[in-house]
Amino acid sequence: MLEKILGLPVSASEHAARVDRLILYVHILMVVLFVGWIVFFFYTLLRFRKSKNPVADYTGVKTHTSSYLEATVAVVEVLLLVGLSIPFWSWKVSAFPTDPATVHVRVIAQQFAWNIHYPGPDGIFGRTDIKLVDEQTNPIGLDRKGDPRAKDDIVTLNQLHLPVNRPAVIEITTKDVIHSFSLPVMRVKQDAVPGMLIPIHFVPNKTSDQMREELAMTVALPPAKSIDSDVAMEDYKAKDGSILVKKGRSISADTAAKLVENGITEVRVGPRYPAEIACAQLCGLGHYRMKGYLNIDTEEQYKAWLQDQEDSLGD
Repeated sequence: MLEKILGLPVSASEHAARVDRLILYVHILMVVLFVGWIVFFFYTLLRFRKSKNPVADYTGVKTHTSSYLEATVAVVEVLLLVGLSIPFWSWKVSAFPTDPATVHVRVIAQQFAWNIHYPGPDGIFGRTDIKLVDEQTNPIGLDRKGDPRAKDDIVTLNQLHLPVNRPAVIEITTKDVIHSFSLPVMRVKQDAVPGMLIPIHFVPNKTSDQMREELAMTVALPPAKSIDSDVAMEDYKAKDGSILVKKGRSISADTAAKLVENGITEVRVGPRYPAEIACAQLCGLGHYRMKGYLNIDTEEQYKAWLQDQEDSLGD
């Protein structure tokens, strides 16, 4: 409900509901202040207009109504700060998870991409050296030859995979200018500052499939606009029983025409990537294309993905 009221993206972390409530409370306070000041403004225009007050009154207002109103606003702001914001900061920002199942990942930003670094099966991040950086083959300068702990490390580009219902600690830095690592569906955002490794943490509580299902919509065929960025939410079969489109596959213009030929006039589609990694800091001319993808997997999917990445290291 809050997502619809505030126009927020899908929430997919344990703390997201508390963030949304805090945003709602702040908006309510701002609306009350805005309406109150507008009413006061028009009241003063009418109450103290020249036709009713031809002679200036140097005594002024004798009541303390305005003081009471200002004190009320201050009390509400203190309640928001002391009652909600500070406890939330202590719980969400300062108290890092100690669960041994916590997933640790490093994100190294650069113009204009996100390099994702996993420690591998040994759980230890390998050494990196700026002298070893090669933008094509080794963008983070991982020392696979000189450091045995780096041999099993996994590095991806713009693809962050995390398991659902397990704490995740993301350490953020950058190779060049200041960026801002933003995961809107997780309600987390942190500046990436050169020379600093800044950690954030959260617990995903929805898989990408669940988010995709929430965002699914029905589209009439042939579609009025391109649906290349979407995937089918179920299998669609021809009249003879053969599958035209499998669940999770994209629907091209040719495929859409075949679906219509087989009497299928609408399809349910969902976003291919329901969760994105955005850069929330203007970081250069290519800022608009600095986009990554967050994939929240089931435990089985995550293990399978890790295994595929480990197998590819031997290639």
